[in-house]
Amino acid sequence: MSTKKIIIGRTDRADFPKLGLENIDIKIDTGAYTSSIHCSDIKEEDGVLHATLLDEEHDQFHGKVLTFDDYKVTTVRSSNGEVEQRFKVHANIRIFDKLFKISLTLSNRMKMRYPVLIGRKFLSAKFIVDPELQDVSFLQSQHEN
Repeated sequence: MSTKKIIIGRTDRADFPKLGLENIDIKIDTGAYTSSIHCSDIKEEDGVLHATLLDEEHDQFHGKVLTFDDYKVTTVRSSNGEVEQRFKVHANIRIFDKLFKISLTLSNRMKMRYPVLIGRKFLSAKFIVDPELQDVSFLQSQHEN
């Protein structure tokens, strides 16, 4: 039995309840395998990961350092071929009024337009990407309110 896939555009907005973030801009990237979120000051101390989500330029920046006890180190190859080690954490994402589990690598995305990149590991089996569309989930939620 297969579930019907949801059509998502090339960009949207989503909530990350476990991380205390709402209405965050996301970019859908079928070329990326993993999903990532913009963080700074990422430090590992005594088996605990500390990171500041987003930065002062984002309207939801609160300067709070989040801690993660459950995390892994993973290898990520960027689109330019560079390989780097990143920390990966488990979170959840609310999009299309549904809550999904998601793994996010922590990355400095300061120079990127979108603080969150959603890769195909998350998208597979759930979504079909239509690059002509934008903010499908966000606009749908606005019409319901």
